Amino acid sequence: MSDPLLDVVKRGLRIFDLGRPMFQGMPQSPNHPQFSHTLPRRHGDMVRSDGGSAANDLIVTGTHVGTHIDALAHVSQDGRLHGGTDAQAASIGGRFMEHGVHTIGPMVRRSVLLDVAGAQGLEECPPAYEITPDDLAATVKHQHVDIAGGDVLLVRSGWGRHFDEGAEAYVGRESGVPGVGEDGARWLADQGAFAVGADTIAFERLSAGGGHAVLPGHRVLLVERGIYIIEAMALDDLAAAGIYEFTFVLVPLNLTGATGSPVRPLAVVSND
Repeated sequence: MSDPLLDVVKRGLRIFDLGRPMFQGMPQSPNHPQFSHTLPRRHGDMVRSDGGSAANDLIVTGTHVGTHIDALAHVSQDGRLHGGTDAQAASIGGRFMEHGVHTIGPMVRRSVLLDVAGAQGLEECPPAYEITPDDLAATVKHQHVDIAGGDVLLVRSGWGRHFDEGAEAYVGRESGVPGVGEDGARWLADQGAFAVGADTIAFERLSAGGGHAVLPGHRVLLVERGIYIIEAMALDDLAAAGIYEFTFVLVPLNLTGATGSPVRPLAVVSND
């Protein structure tokens, strides 16, 4: 049997893993059920007659934990989901058959990394910094890239470097977190983005001490424009390699009626 990774290398491709590791105690939004992992059966708890043994796992998690995608059912405005769907009626039965994450097909699309921090000559944008349309346009110019309708647009603020420092630093409740505001979200939508993503806990700017109290970017993208949001991405390796255009691969878990799903997105880059 051939090694799939070796086959990829032979074809002159590189793979960048844009997903964060999932582990108990990892940084995550306080608004969602905490990730928990345990071993209800360990090796030796049951041993077969031939000496074989098996271990297994129990995982409890919210769907908006770790690197994850927001389905259109995740956010409503004035009682309505994207397209005017009645949000309460859509959730009857305890799941969203319309706009649930199971309606998101596998993504294999062109993607553009917008390294805002890098374009500004910074390791990271300041806490609570609002990434404006001017910042995004300047980044496009700095990187000499073009954006096309249907692209997946990923915004790097540099804040992802705080993930390994723990929840307090990464979630940034007291400090605030950089990200696009309402105007930045509209700019991304106006470029024809199919989906957007960022290296932060909530994609958009969080004010110091404000937490997730107001998220206008989610309203613009999910409700008004029908654009998926991917959060808590690992984008530093792509930026360090100076790679701004690539093939983006993402497949949500097929969770019928769920509002989101953990994901492990990949950037596939040709060596040519």
